[in-house]
Amino acid sequence: MITTQRSIGGGGSTQSPRSPQSSQPYLSVSVTEPAKMGNGVQAYISYKVITKTNFPEYQGAEKIVIRRYSDFVWLRDRLFEKFKGIFIPPLPEKSTVEKFRFSAEFIEMRRQALDIFVNRIASHHELQQSEDLRIFLQADEQTMERARTQETGIFKKPSDFMQIFKDVQSKVSDVVLGKEKPVEESNPEYEKLKNYIFELENHLAEAQKHAYRLVKRHRELGQSLSDFGKAVKLLGDCEGEALGKAFSELGAKSEILAIKLQKEAHHLLMNFEEPLKDYVRAVQSIKGTMVERANAFRQQCELAETVKLKEIDLNKLRLMRSEKLLDAEHDYEELKTECEEATRKFENIVRLMSEEIVRFQEQKTIDMGLAFHEFAKGQAHLANSIADAWRSLLPKLEACSSS
Repeated sequence: MITTQRSIGGGGSTQSPRSPQSSQPYLSVSVTEPAKMGNGVQAYISYKVITKTNFPEYQGAEKIVIRRYSDFVWLRDRLFEKFKGIFIPPLPEKSTVEKFRFSAEFIEMRRQALDIFVNRIASHHELQQSEDLRIFLQADEQTMERARTQETGIFKKPSDFMQIFKDVQSKVSDVVLGKEKPVEESNPEYEKLKNYIFELENHLAEAQKHAYRLVKRHRELGQSLSDFGKAVKLLGDCEGEALGKAFSELGAKSEILAIKLQKEAHHLLMNFEEPLKDYVRAVQSIKGTMVERANAFRQQCELAETVKLKEIDLNKLRLMRSEKLLDAEHDYEELKTECEEATRKFENIVRLMSEEIVRFQEQKTIDMGLAFHEFAKGQAHLANSIADAWRSLLPKLEACSSS
């Protein structure tokens, strides 16, 4: 097991990496220093990716490379192609709104999500051995660009997974219409898992939607308090000494609380809403793996059926002592080998998914616990600050009202 600098989930907690002198294997990755490159429609954000490791296959104890978002996409796509059955960590989505693409807040959210993404891979006992991960963490920018631009025919975004999944599920309607009988697993445990994943996605999406509203509400209330504070201070300038001073203090307190509300809104965004959104993406990634499982099962069944038909044809040729028998036997053996390989592929996906769902649920428990702890802690601190601020003003305001 390796040690990473950050939590592999969405909560963003930190751990201390092992020192380079440690005899235990470690792989520590940091995504840092986002910087805008280029101008206009060609502009993009680059990131400094720092890797510290004692893995013998890596080039030294520390390596620093520059990567852009499309490089992370390349890594995700390569892993999805090669590691069937493993839940490949999700990437943050791209912003299509130009005015938000290069805002400081969006860039920091993207950096944090990319850091979590690569550390999830680095902490996975199989994905950490990937040659593609080593290329991503160590290749120079020119080599990385060549690798990225040479890729074709690979899924490009999580929404592609969803479209494929919908295509697979649409076969159910074909049955109803009498068009086609779909080849699907009749596994009660797997059906239970699929229902769990769909329900989890719905509940996470609903929670994330309301978390977004909470962030928005804090920002709006903060802006309203700020505007109110300015107005009350101007009102105080028109009043007598005692009342004017009380109004001035009321305005100042309002502006201070406005800043606290804006800070809490940002804290909620980064430590509560974003982790929830990250797990929505993670569930979509799991559904992509479910699509691969469905495809593997269907291929196995189709090949098994073809082998049976070929075997019937082969027996007929044997009875006829046909001259085509040798070629037919050769084709049959090749098809049988292909069928056995498809069965092994499907069984391997099933085995890996069983391991992955346990790991996913354990990590989700940790990350969601941390996210909701951060939410409750932030709300408690904010409530105390608001109560203390208004409470300190009460004696002065009461004195003005009674005079």
